[in-house]
Amino acid sequence: MKRSSSSPRINSRKHRERWSVAHTCLPVLLTVAAPCAAAGQENETAIPGVDLHSVIEERDVPPIAIRPLAVLGEDAGLAREIEGIIARDLDYSDRFRVRDSLPAEFAGEGVQYALWEQFAVDWLVTGTIEPGTGGGLSFAVELHDIVFGSLKAKATFPLPARDHPDFRLAVHSVSDAVAEWVTGERGVAATRIVFRMQAFGETSGREIYIVDFDGENLRRLTWDRSIATSPAWSPDGMRIAYGSFKSGFPLLYELNLDDGQDRLLVPEGRGQPDMPAYHPDGNTIVFAIVGDGPEGLFTYKIRDGCCLKRLDGSRPKDVSPSFSPDGEMLILTSPRLGSATPQVYKQPAGGGDAELVSPYRYGEGGYFTDPDWSPCGDRIAFAGGIGGRRQANRFHILVADVEGGGNRLLQLTREGNNEDPSWASNCRHIVFQGTRSYGSGVFIVDTVTGRTRLLVPNVKAEDPDWSPILAENGVVR
Repeated sequence: MKRSSSSPRINSRKHRERWSVAHTCLPVLLTVAAPCAAAGQENETAIPGVDLHSVIEERDVPPIAIRPLAVLGEDAGLAREIEGIIARDLDYSDRFRVRDSLPAEFAGEGVQYALWEQFAVDWLVTGTIEPGTGGGLSFAVELHDIVFGSLKAKATFPLPARDHPDFRLAVHSVSDAVAEWVTGERGVAATRIVFRMQAFGETSGREIYIVDFDGENLRRLTWDRSIATSPAWSPDGMRIAYGSFKSGFPLLYELNLDDGQDRLLVPEGRGQPDMPAYHPDGNTIVFAIVGDGPEGLFTYKIRDGCCLKRLDGSRPKDVSPSFSPDGEMLILTSPRLGSATPQVYKQPAGGGDAELVSPYRYGEGGYFTDPDWSPCGDRIAFAGGIGGRRQANRFHILVADVEGGGNRLLQLTREGNNEDPSWASNCRHIVFQGTRSYGSGVFIVDTVTGRTRLLVPNVKAEDPDWSPILAENGVVR
């Protein structure tokens, strides 16, 4: 399913400060491209079959400010907390430069557009917080277009009480609305990321954890003291499918986030089921079976509780399946070109001939895995190993343009080891697990600017998966 794209308005004005993401060398794998002069060094990695080049992306990023929020009947600390959440969300969207250190005279009533223009601001967010119904809050927000001296948009958002567990998520959804008012595209601050890792204070096993878009509210979801694998979000954001050995056997489960209860997903079959992924309709899952019995990719109708089916043409060792946004295609990893060179393929969801997505040249190494389809349907992200030496700690995050065709790949990372990419619903950001000289963690990279931020530091995480939007306009699902 294709999403519409709307670019932010760009204006020129002599006395307005511009802040651009300029001189950012984005490594791009192209058959023909001009190398980035700023790079000035030979590339450390060599993807077989493709030449590595770099280009400079220059993007105009409009300055935005948040005027201190007015508070009626509530403490000022609440207003400062909400301001901080929104400011960080807008910064992490990679679409704005958030101005701070506002002059004191800017905090008065009304909007003096001439003053804000002198402060080199394109957009201004103002708002008022007051008690709402049922012990919650009412947050009236306005977005002002400083360049044209007019009110761009306004709305009132219900928020839960400050001590409610969904308070921050609801505020994130306000940030997403502001981003949409400016750019025409809703933000992804009201999302969460799930992954697995060894639990804090424990010496073995893997448990499932969840964290907010901004790295806050890290919490543990499973307490099985076992090995959990490959958590995956349902399309409605209410459930998480995962594998686990908690019963003594490898099985697939579905965790309901409302009540914390889980249920067995696929009671039939042999071997080790793993790496589940939901069909866009939320009714069917696709997963891999390895070990005893028939191996390959299978589907199962979880709502009906039946109909285990092996995909036509699936081969042993096919793993990491994932549906395209329209449910018509699958991506997967398979070693069908040789056990030392697993590759990424796409094929019809019902089975059929597979088409190679990852780069390959006969006689040269390479190790490509962990594919994830962009929600816009035009690109596939995956991890790429160099020379087949997975143990060499040189995996990088790559993006293939599957809609445009040709041999075009974007390399998003240049240092450390980087695996398990997962797209955000905005088709722009990717979460992945990685290692750097200063340690391991969960990272987010912007595919437009190349900006990378550390989401969860000092953890050895695996299999991160990005949720759909979990709240809109102050209302949490």
